[in-house]
Amino acid sequence: MSTQDTSGAVDLEKQSTEIVEQYSDLAYSVTYRMLRNAEDAEDAVQEAYISAFKALPNFKGQSKLSTWLYRIIVNACLMKIRKDKSRAKYISENLFDDALIYDWKNDPEDVAVNSELRSTLEQGLDVLSPDLRAAVVLRDIQGLSTEESAEVSDISIASLKSRLHRARILIPKHLEEYSSLSLLPASDIQSESDS
Repeated sequence: MSTQDTSGAVDLEKQSTEIVEQYSDLAYSVTYRMLRNAEDAEDAVQEAYISAFKALPNFKGQSKLSTWLYRIIVNACLMKIRKDKSRAKYISENLFDDALIYDWKNDPEDVAVNSELRSTLEQGLDVLSPDLRAAVVLRDIQGLSTEESAEVSDISIASLKSRLHRARILIPKHLEEYSSLSLLPASDIQSESDS
């Protein structure tokens, strides 16, 4: 092995280590939100990193490294979902930052309402197909731009907007019951539950 080959291998290993250190939280966050299971999320992160490290020498820099890695991560999740179709639910348990929900400064009633709202939103996301869920996770939860989300998903911007639109129509249907109950006075809610 020549000195140049050794130097290239060391550089590649250093790059790989830097990628893991810089993007491990992001990778786990995306996979967990898409797969809704810690073990599956960890497996998908591992698969994504293996794929990324194999492809790293071919990365040409035509997109940002984070966008390229997002695509690999989302693809690992979609492959996991396809491979394990028998599991019905693959969304996040933590749509919101737990620190916001369980902040000690919050009134216990506020905490309960936030927890209930989070659960209701998760149930709404449960009905989304993996492609619609990926669009929502990337754009609305991870905060990527529309262009970045489309690039990560390997679809046109118009297709991403269409997926987001469909998802944003489906999710509110599942929120209607929650919102109608939250607008009722407590006495009406009690009498409804008694009937």
